[in-house]
Amino acid sequence: MHDKYIKLQGILREMESLVVAFSGGVDSTFLLDTAVKTLGRDRVLAVTADSETYPTEELEEAKKLAEQIGANHRVIETSELSIPGYKENNANRCYFCKQSLFEHLAPFLADGQYKYIVYGLIADDMNEHRPGMKAAKEHGVRGPLQEAGLYKEEIRDLSREQGLPTWSKPSFACLSSRIAYGETITIEKLGRVGEAERYIRSLGFGQVRVRSHGDMARIEVEPDAMAELLKAADRISERLKSLGYVYVSMDLTGYRSGSMNKALQHGGATQ
Repeated sequence: MHDKYIKLQGILREMESLVVAFSGGVDSTFLLDTAVKTLGRDRVLAVTADSETYPTEELEEAKKLAEQIGANHRVIETSELSIPGYKENNANRCYFCKQSLFEHLAPFLADGQYKYIVYGLIADDMNEHRPGMKAAKEHGVRGPLQEAGLYKEEIRDLSREQGLPTWSKPSFACLSSRIAYGETITIEKLGRVGEAERYIRSLGFGQVRVRSHGDMARIEVEPDAMAELLKAADRISERLKSLGYVYVSMDLTGYRSGSMNKALQHGGATQ
């Protein structure tokens, strides 16, 4: 693990200066922190894209994390729902998102102060459905964490060693990932999912996903939190139904990253 950290630092030194696509999640926070420590503050710029799919509380946390790390930080406004092909929500949705993001970041390289754009791709992602990797390749965007062979659990361990508060932060993905492929993404659906997850987290649950299948909410929590979720079932059901869901269910498999992608294996979404 520590050899990989040294390798990561070597990769960053070779890059000399860079723009980090910074969401404030576990991976991009660790990447930003390592970049600033390796290259210095003036050779690194963190950029966070604020959009309909990015909860306000995540944006505020990203601002605080960038300040804690001592990084130069910019927030830009984007709109995934205005991207052609995005709201139709087919299997390539993330390609359109990343393509737009990298197009928004490209101008930061224009004056030559920064040489590369990097993002939080990790080794785990190589075995997942990640259309965004195609967009990254097309735009010359690199994933130093993946290049160093770092996996999520290693990044958490190294983050803890570096004193980063995100070492134990639950994994997060954009709110669109909660909506079943093939269902049109709307601002109303994004708001409903965001509020549903916010409410469940307020009850003390850490890792939570509310997967939206039409009028049904499928809740995912860690297996060891299922019993507590059932104890709060009446309150959760009442709250989620007040948001517009007709049915509220718990997924008996528990939380797993990218569970909506399972539908792709069974032809459940347009490729």
